[in-house]
Amino acid sequence: MKTGRIGSFTLALALVIFAIFSLRVWLIPTIDEPESIVSQLENSVEPVTQVPDFSAISDVGEKKRAFFDFLRPIIQQQNAIITTEREFITEMLALVENDNTLSDTQLAQLNQLFDKYQYAARNVDAKSLNSLLKRVDIIPESMVLIQAANESGWGSSRFAREGFNFFGEWCFSNGCGIVPSSRGSGKTHEVKVFPSVDASVSSYMRNLNSNTAYTLFRSIRADLRAQEAELSADQLIYGLVNYSERQEAYIDELLDMLRHNEKYLVKADV
Repeated sequence: MKTGRIGSFTLALALVIFAIFSLRVWLIPTIDEPESIVSQLENSVEPVTQVPDFSAISDVGEKKRAFFDFLRPIIQQQNAIITTEREFITEMLALVENDNTLSDTQLAQLNQLFDKYQYAARNVDAKSLNSLLKRVDIIPESMVLIQAANESGWGSSRFAREGFNFFGEWCFSNGCGIVPSSRGSGKTHEVKVFPSVDASVSSYMRNLNSNTAYTLFRSIRADLRAQEAELSADQLIYGLVNYSERQEAYIDELLDMLRHNEKYLVKADV
């Protein structure tokens, strides 16, 4: 059948509209599938990808202040993300305890948090949400600062400078990080490389909040919460006994660093 000029134009226009509509459907998220709470919070962070040359600061006190001042806002931002997640879970727990039915969106957001914090929940109920709250909680700023100072040599290690890794986290696939020069024969681990300092702090916090090696850390924190006590670094550091092969000696070293650097931590918190 021969198609006239108007018919050809109409057909072409219809094809263009269909193509535009298909593209919009592919690019624009639907209302029924909102961006996850995890993605929203993580995408709100402006990545820090420049590390100062702390080794160039000759005055020890000045170097410590500079190191703490550099990491402090990053730690505060990551703790703010955790606080927002915790508040959301608390709201959902209140709804469940009052026999309210959670929406599909609310359930999806909770499942994303279960995944993030590596908690396998059979059901979304009061028990599983209370268990999740033990994982989704902040980490004292001073403890994070002291451990970062210990693990990164006050920000001067090549792992911190080249891989933004301030907490000595390992990875185990070939090429995932930086091979330590002191790695023994037969060992396969590498020191993980992160895309930003924020990613390193986030990974460290998620590690403490989800890894079974730090169950004691989370139990101490939950006990402090139950007593409505301060989440103090000097108590929570004992939960890091499995962070290093040195175990008790590592704990003693962190506590000693915490005491000796108290004046810098106090000044930095002002």
